[in-house]
Amino acid sequence: MSLDKAVERGKDTSFPPMSTALVAETNGNGNGTGSAPSNASYRLRLNPNQDHKAENYDDLGLEFTPLLFSSLERYLPPNLLNVSRDAKYKYMRDILRRYSTEGERTRDQKHREYRQKIISNYQPLYRELYTLNPSTFFVQSFSKAFSANDKNRDESIRSIMSEPAPGIYTFDMLQPRFCDMLLNEVENFEKWVHETKFRIMRPNTMNKYGAVLDDFGMESMLEKLMEDFIRHISKIFFLDVGGYSLDSHHGFVVEYGMDRDVELGFHVDDSEVTLNVCLGKHFTGGELFFRGVRCEKHVNTETHPEEIYDHAHLPGRAIIHRGRHRHGARATTSGHRLNLLLWCRSSVFRELKKHQKEFVNWCGECKREKQARLQQSVTAKKMELLVGQTDGAAFNPR
Repeated sequence: MSLDKAVERGKDTSFPPMSTALVAETNGNGNGTGSAPSNASYRLRLNPNQDHKAENYDDLGLEFTPLLFSSLERYLPPNLLNVSRDAKYKYMRDILRRYSTEGERTRDQKHREYRQKIISNYQPLYRELYTLNPSTFFVQSFSKAFSANDKNRDESIRSIMSEPAPGIYTFDMLQPRFCDMLLNEVENFEKWVHETKFRIMRPNTMNKYGAVLDDFGMESMLEKLMEDFIRHISKIFFLDVGGYSLDSHHGFVVEYGMDRDVELGFHVDDSEVTLNVCLGKHFTGGELFFRGVRCEKHVNTETHPEEIYDHAHLPGRAIIHRGRHRHGARATTSGHRLNLLLWCRSSVFRELKKHQKEFVNWCGECKREKQARLQQSVTAKKMELLVGQTDGAAFNPR
């Protein structure tokens, strides 16, 4: 259960609107040794402490994603930042529980059991795929960009990126051998599903073919990929949609071809940031087409010429964009195309978004409306001044 879903359902007064200061009422003395406050007075801060080094919660048997706790920890009130990990965990857990129903927690538990049943019975073809290894996963240019020192890393990452259209970045990422191994692993998993008649969940409501990598053991590997690499890219290019606070993901492979999904309709992703990497095989067609970034209010508005961009897939080459960037996939006209997708989400951003102002700075249509309103205001002011000058001249004839 993520915080954004919880808050949307809860609307509890113990978590006031983010437009107010979310400072906890605690029983502590402000020196980091206080006890956790009563359940009714739990609060988070509006602005995170960016310098605070969060705890690691991976070793705890949690009902929520461990990375969510690490992300939320920076939003704790000052006098709770230095208490024990257990105290911080209980404080954040109780906040999250207030925004999740028992039914949602039950569904989450059933999904964990579903995953565990797969993992306990499926025998991986390549176990080395299940632990992130940059030297065997990534091409040299990608690995080298991230190995730069802290001072130069951002610039080093920028140097490997191409921006063929505003807000869309492409770069070489995966080694051919890794792509082949992952393709074979997915094929092996699909074979196991067919032989055992195990009913699996497909990646999303739009794709009838493909596999959720998280469901058969790759969750921790993909979480590491997001945390160590994609989140850093997103902090540079997608700060306006919570790129600094990505804390959960949905990782999957989609399959296209004449006997698979052929194309994908116009849509937006359920993510803040989407990574899409072509794995192969041999195919023609299947280009992605992009048509501008939109908020929920403007998702069906017209496309402007400068927002039109088509992207041709190349194996091993990645494309990364905002989840709200409207896009689709043209028909794969021959062969088979498989792509790895990682939808990265930020619970903190989704909560903040609920209390946003009238316009958001990442939506193309919001920007146009804001500019139009500003222009109207300037024009009205000029007319007001002009009328005032005309009236003044009429009462002061020479």
